[in-house]
Amino acid sequence: MATQTTTSAPQKERITLRYLLRKLYDWTIDRLDRTGWLAYKFTIPKRFVSPLPFLGFLTFICFLILGVTGALLMLFYTPSLTGAWTSVQTINNTVPYGEIIRNIHYHASNAMVFLALAHLYYNYFSGRFKIRNEIIWVTGVIFGTVTVLEAFTGYDIILNTRSVLAVSIGVSLTYSSPMIGPQLVHTIFGSGFPDFILRFYDLHIFIVPVIMIILALLHFPRILTFDIPIISAVFGAILLVGGLYPISLGIQYTPSVNVGYTLPEWYLTSLYAFLRTFMPKFIAGILIPTLFILMFLVIPFVDKSKKFSWKDRPFFTALGIASIGQILLTSYWGFYINEAAASPTQALFIDPVQIFGAMILVAALCFVGTYAYLRRLALKGVGGKASRGRRPTAVNFLSSKWILALLAIMLGFQIFLNANAVLAANEGFPNLTMFDLGAIVMLFAIMFHLYRYSRPL
Repeated sequence: MATQTTTSAPQKERITLRYLLRKLYDWTIDRLDRTGWLAYKFTIPKRFVSPLPFLGFLTFICFLILGVTGALLMLFYTPSLTGAWTSVQTINNTVPYGEIIRNIHYHASNAMVFLALAHLYYNYFSGRFKIRNEIIWVTGVIFGTVTVLEAFTGYDIILNTRSVLAVSIGVSLTYSSPMIGPQLVHTIFGSGFPDFILRFYDLHIFIVPVIMIILALLHFPRILTFDIPIISAVFGAILLVGGLYPISLGIQYTPSVNVGYTLPEWYLTSLYAFLRTFMPKFIAGILIPTLFILMFLVIPFVDKSKKFSWKDRPFFTALGIASIGQILLTSYWGFYINEAAASPTQALFIDPVQIFGAMILVAALCFVGTYAYLRRLALKGVGGKASRGRRPTAVNFLSSKWILALLAIMLGFQIFLNANAVLAANEGFPNLTMFDLGAIVMLFAIMFHLYRYSRPL
């Protein structure tokens, strides 16, 4: 009897602990039921899935990275005419790991713009916007536009020569708006650089992010895919790019400094190309980009067919490919500067006949090429319906022993990379530290996928 009593006491204690944990879980879920936390359902795939369907969630992951790194940068940034550039210099040169945090913030903003654009085109060509409602698509297009605005306000508050050029262009474009232009300039930019710094700082850290959060709540579907390897790979890629291409401070702006030839970020070079045609600024800088955005906004209201695959929608497929062609072409023109020109005006000037003629030619080639390719597929009997058959299941081509051996090798390499990252950080090599950290996170993504791959369904 004594033996039974001593063995039942630990068992009773374990049951009581499980009971308490269960009650705590039930109590928490019951209280969260009236909040928005349980409105979204996160699915964690057991096998590799294509990241294309959840590019939007990866965009939001970049937004979270920007929020964390931006909050850290706020602790040391001074939003003033005399302190903006010098405080960023202090972050780079004095604050521990400041250069790494700033590079993560910068490259995450570029990644967010790129992923938002990729997310838009994937949903456009796959026809996924047809199975959602129009609100999700419209808010997504607006969210992408606001993302560019958020990135624009971010690199402007450094107050180097590049940001001053961007602000000057922004002021001239806003001023060219009919009727309300001067009032908008005074409201957004203020009456000088001190006002501009404070207002753009407020826009960047509070007003625009709040708008983005509201749009995200309206845009997100209820089921979200949380794939740890893909998210890790995106973060690792940001670190790798930061290590290979660290962002510079630029030249501090003073009234005596010549701005010279500076180019905007890659996502604004198309707009810069139109402005360099010296057409009226309202047409080149406001009307043309607005028409491009409106084209995507009205797509769900125009493409009302029940066909989803890009192979079954030749006109809209050709239209999407033509828009990509226009972006690539105008981006090239935006980066081009005629160094042999006699004056700065001639060096920046782009002949409107040439650029618009090239745009028309590219659009025509995209339409002709798309229709010809789709006609060829139709003659071969390949269509959207045929591609929607059962997908082949993955075959385990690696045995468990090989997977364990690979994981062991990668774990050893992880230890080496961690030691190398610590050594690089201690020796004061931030670029190498970022590169090593990126390799660590990318390798973790591969290891996680291999482990997931080896487990039975």
